[in-house]
Amino acid sequence: MGGDHGPQVVIPAAIRALKTHPDVHLILVGDKEVIATLLEEHGAQNEERLSIHHASQQVAMDESPALALRGKKDSSMRVAINLVKDSTAAACVSAGNTGALMATARFVLKTLPGIERPAIISELPTVKGHTYVLDLGANIDSSAEHLVQFAVMGSVLCSLIDGKENPTVGLLNIGEEEIKGNERVKEAARLIAETDLNYQGFVEGDGLYRGEVDVLVCDGFVGNVALKASEGVVHMIRHFLRESFSRNIFTKLAGLIAAPVLKSFRDELDPRAHNGANFIGLQGIVIKSHGGTDEIGFANAIKIAIIEAEHDVPTHISKHLETLLEGQI
Repeated sequence: MGGDHGPQVVIPAAIRALKTHPDVHLILVGDKEVIATLLEEHGAQNEERLSIHHASQQVAMDESPALALRGKKDSSMRVAINLVKDSTAAACVSAGNTGALMATARFVLKTLPGIERPAIISELPTVKGHTYVLDLGANIDSSAEHLVQFAVMGSVLCSLIDGKENPTVGLLNIGEEEIKGNERVKEAARLIAETDLNYQGFVEGDGLYRGEVDVLVCDGFVGNVALKASEGVVHMIRHFLRESFSRNIFTKLAGLIAAPVLKSFRDELDPRAHNGANFIGLQGIVIKSHGGTDEIGFANAIKIAIIEAEHDVPTHISKHLETLLEGQI
């Protein structure tokens, strides 16, 4: 029920996801009457792989996470996470209030043994494919030990999803030299270097999009600023391209000729293709969709949830934690 568009986006996205994943069953959590009406409008009222689980409350996008956690125990968000807790569902996908979703997921599912704080991780496009970046906003003030835990979780996720035996890991910093950065980042670098992770050192901001490492670690404040700045740059580039190709008849003709290239460029940078961030470090899978995405973007978030459920990401992280972190933290 959350996000900027609520079930008007979630339901067509669910229908789209079922077409590409024939073995998946989706549970739509929220206002039963609203959901049933929309399913009928989309001709999916008899779809056997879609079911409705009623929830009487909703969490507003600007609602306090603490108030939502205490006062909205029958919200669609809380009920969906409870379904993961009791193994009725393999994963939860939501476009709702990020803070409330994280607070509720952490309260209900708890963190994995050895993980003090969950983090938000997502893949960002690079010239070499993509890089997993965490934390993207769950923790605005992380210790060096937390950054090490993020590095472990990111490495395990990358290994599982991308099939890389020994993913490269870097720390986002203001310079590549060892003397650069604050004491927290320097201490994190020392601790990560003592683990068995394939640590490559510090990476500057521009190195992210060059794909210098498979996993890039930072605290949530830095990561969220980097993410939002990147989204802004994409929008700016699109604006200037549209403006440049619409100036006169000649630029419009040039735009028609370049249309296939421009389409490929647009698809590579389309945020919908990378929509869906994992709340990694929990004893369950929770995927956060961008609140303003459309059905294509939300369907991609569902796809990420399916992939992570198939790989049973939390269990694998738990198994690797003891080996990788023993004696290091």
